[in-house]
Amino acid sequence: MSCSDKILLAPYYWTLRLRHKLFDSGVRKVLGIPVPTVCIGNITVGGTGKTPHTEMLVRLLGAESSPLAGKHIAVLSRGYKRKSRGFRTVTAEGTVNEFGDEPLQIKRKFPGITVAVDRNRIEGCTFLAEGKDGCPAADIIILDDAFQYRKLKADLSIILVDYNRPVFNDHLLPLGQLRDLPERLHKADVVIVTKCPPYLDVWERSKWKDSLGFSGPVLFSTIAYDALEPVFPEGDRRYVHSQRAIMFSGIANDSDMEKHLSDSYRIVRHFRFADHHNFSRADIQTIARASKEFNTAIVVTTEKDSQRLTDCPHISDALKERLFKLPVRAHFLTDDAEDILTSLIESRFEERRKNRARQ
Repeated sequence: MSCSDKILLAPYYWTLRLRHKLFDSGVRKVLGIPVPTVCIGNITVGGTGKTPHTEMLVRLLGAESSPLAGKHIAVLSRGYKRKSRGFRTVTAEGTVNEFGDEPLQIKRKFPGITVAVDRNRIEGCTFLAEGKDGCPAADIIILDDAFQYRKLKADLSIILVDYNRPVFNDHLLPLGQLRDLPERLHKADVVIVTKCPPYLDVWERSKWKDSLGFSGPVLFSTIAYDALEPVFPEGDRRYVHSQRAIMFSGIANDSDMEKHLSDSYRIVRHFRFADHHNFSRADIQTIARASKEFNTAIVVTTEKDSQRLTDCPHISDALKERLFKLPVRAHFLTDDAEDILTSLIESRFEERRKNRARQ
């Protein structure tokens, strides 16, 4: 790194160092939460797969074989780009403006759990533990993207690292994509290397562990896509069998999705928007024009983007018939990874119970 680069990074670097020093030294207080918590976060800007891994953890903890089966699970998110304020319990019939796209997606996929949004994670966890708004009191809270929320110390912290963007080859913003100090990785309890190739041999997994220098469990996951689903009830499934596709997305990185669709379709138009993009009338008109130009092509977007489209008033009936979403699912590469993670969660929760009993 050049001298000019170091000068450019210095203000952000020292701001982060000072902030973490204040919390680590006890000058700024870290508060406890009345129920067990698991944090899923990262130290990079977007694109590591927090939402698919949050969903994977919901499935894992809620499975009948899980030692924590029967516990009421809650997910707490900030609700990025929502227009509401304060604590809100997410409803499946709600809107992106109320809750944000990712919390709404999780609630619609898992209607049996409580999903809430609150910028103040301490307040949000307290309300979830109490069962605010008529929801059952939470037994376990999954904190979505709360690793940098230092006021709260989770019982277990999981950090996601994108296989395609190794943190050990990256730099802090604005030169790189690190939102936090790289050494903060070692404050995690578990690291999951995400978006791996489906087949990653033992040698490469070992090489990754060595490069990270992380002493705890390092697990590896990949993403898989489920069958295309219509965004609207009037969606015509015959378009799934088209040979052409129009693709658009508002996520950090849609290259994996593009590769997947290219296996089945010739992508004739590809529109990229900023992450969490709110689609305007002009955006929809651009997509509609492309759909008229290629009148037999299926129109495909991401599962996250589809949450914002359901409230969009500018979509014609003709476009609704051809508009589909591509659901994504995260899963581990090795058979023992689920057992490692659930055992660690269970042991941390048991440790918490013993500590509270001694107090």
